[in-house]
Amino acid sequence: MCLAVPGRVLDVEDRDGTRMATVDFGGVVKEVCLEYLPDLKPGEYAIVHVGFALQRLDEESAKRTLELFETLGLLQEEFGDPWEAAEAAVSEWQTQDDVHGEARP
Repeated sequence: MCLAVPGRVLDVEDRDGTRMATVDFGGVVKEVCLEYLPDLKPGEYAIVHVGFALQRLDEESAKRTLELFETLGLLQEEFGDPWEAAEAAVSEWQTQDDVHGEARP
């Protein structure tokens, strides 16, 4: 799933003519392109989708949304370690086979 997630801008810099920011998504920090919101400043919040800041957001709305995403497990799904997720899926698959008495190849 690809969510638009609110994040807080930590810092902003110009990289080869492109405005980029380091953004904190409730503890997960990622690099984000600011070309759609070039005047975004550190401390402000924005909705980010596929690495692009799309819309400025007030702090209260951003925090409520991040709390809801965390409660629903969507932040882990969106930003979690893909190897960890794959390992969990395999473990669940093996458990289901054991319960149903099916042989694995």
